[in-house]
Amino acid sequence: MSLPLLKLGAVLSTMAMISNWMSQTLPSLVGLNTTRLSTPDTLVSHSGGFGRLGKADSSLPSNPKEGWQVYSSAQDPDGRCICTVVAPEQNLCSRDAKSRQLRQLLEKVQNMSQSIEVLNLRTQRDFQYVLKMETQMKGLKAKFRQIEDDRKTLMTKHFQELKEKMDELLPLIPVLEQYKTDAKLITQFKEEIRNLSAVLTGIQEEIGAYDYEELHQRVLSLETRLRDCMKKLTCGKLMKITGPVTVKTSGTRFGAWMTDPLASEKNNRVWYMDSYTNNKIVREYKSIADFVSGAESRTYNLPFKWAGTNHVVYNGSLYFNKYQSNIIIKYSFDMGRVLAQRSLEYAGFHNVYPYTWGGFSDIDLMADEIGLWAVYATNQNAGNIVISQLNKDTLEVMKSWSTGYPKRSAGESFMICGTLYVTNSHLTGAKVYYSYSTKTSTYEYTDIPFHNQYFHISMLDYNARDRALYAWNNGHQVLFNVTLFHIIKTEDDT
Repeated sequence: MSLPLLKLGAVLSTMAMISNWMSQTLPSLVGLNTTRLSTPDTLVSHSGGFGRLGKADSSLPSNPKEGWQVYSSAQDPDGRCICTVVAPEQNLCSRDAKSRQLRQLLEKVQNMSQSIEVLNLRTQRDFQYVLKMETQMKGLKAKFRQIEDDRKTLMTKHFQELKEKMDELLPLIPVLEQYKTDAKLITQFKEEIRNLSAVLTGIQEEIGAYDYEELHQRVLSLETRLRDCMKKLTCGKLMKITGPVTVKTSGTRFGAWMTDPLASEKNNRVWYMDSYTNNKIVREYKSIADFVSGAESRTYNLPFKWAGTNHVVYNGSLYFNKYQSNIIIKYSFDMGRVLAQRSLEYAGFHNVYPYTWGGFSDIDLMADEIGLWAVYATNQNAGNIVISQLNKDTLEVMKSWSTGYPKRSAGESFMICGTLYVTNSHLTGAKVYYSYSTKTSTYEYTDIPFHNQYFHISMLDYNARDRALYAWNNGHQVLFNVTLFHIIKTEDDT
């Protein structure tokens, strides 16, 4: 009798554990233990770049309006915009998956309920038998006491047989008590299973009430909102620089490497130009992986030597400063020839107004979300930085801005969303110290540090597609992530 009872105790213990697991785990599986979240501001930060991405600082609305709410964005390693959204309160984004979970849970509960029912019937049957035996045992015990009082009148043999029978029955008394307790537990567990089954059925019915076509339309609407999000987050203000990530170590102390910000997602070609003078060879790689492994796909022999390291690839063409001149060259990689060249009027060249490190870095060509730019200095502006927006086809200067920052005091510079950011040095301790907005024609002094890991930067350019800074740092090709601060227009602003 003891072995079956032990098995029953194990079963009941297991069932209790399962019940406890369901009560703790089920709410999180079906989305019942939701958390109230705070309301977002209109201003959010956006992190982008190659490699590790920073996190966007923002909050979620507690009561989202009807429809999907787009409130912030980030960039994945492939350069795609990722917008964070809040679904309506009555909508479940992973509805299909949760429906399957609910169905599976419901089936398990129903199976358990059937097993419990069988166990209960068996237990009740045994319980009635034990109750009957309990009555017999109590009567036998009373009779035994009576016989023991009058044992002198009985034969010794009969008394001994009766006592042995009683000794066999005595262990059943605690077993009987345990049987009563187990029977109560089974009854309680049956009630819990019944309640749980009702809750799951209700949730399943509620989820099933949603129309799949309506959900599909909402998903399509979300895709449209995500595209709108990308448009809204094309520009921002520089807030932070993180990294760097060292991609490769190669070449001399000075050089340039870049990708095309206007290339398609599938086009990830890398161009590599070693040294700041006396060179005309451009090396091309099909991807960052090929660049790292050294699997060169093509070389270009330019018609002219370049000056400095501040070249840029933009829309399939290389823009560079012709050696010992202030002439800008546009060279098409696909056609293998020069498409345009133009003198940058009054621009200093050949170490007249270079960055602090020298290297014929008088004219810095760069591109951002707005277009193509040239940063240089002139005698007319007392050697201070001049910013010119260029026509990418003709190289004609469309508009210029004269700043008050000395070109020779700048370590490096780059453009983001029409704002020029200037570093105070090319050595250890460098930081973005000054910015000039071409939109407002105003400047401000900033304090944005970054880690100059290899102590000598000779090229620093922003890539709008990757939202990262490409740098040549003492013979190391590195990438910096940037965090931009955006203002997202809401429907209330229109």
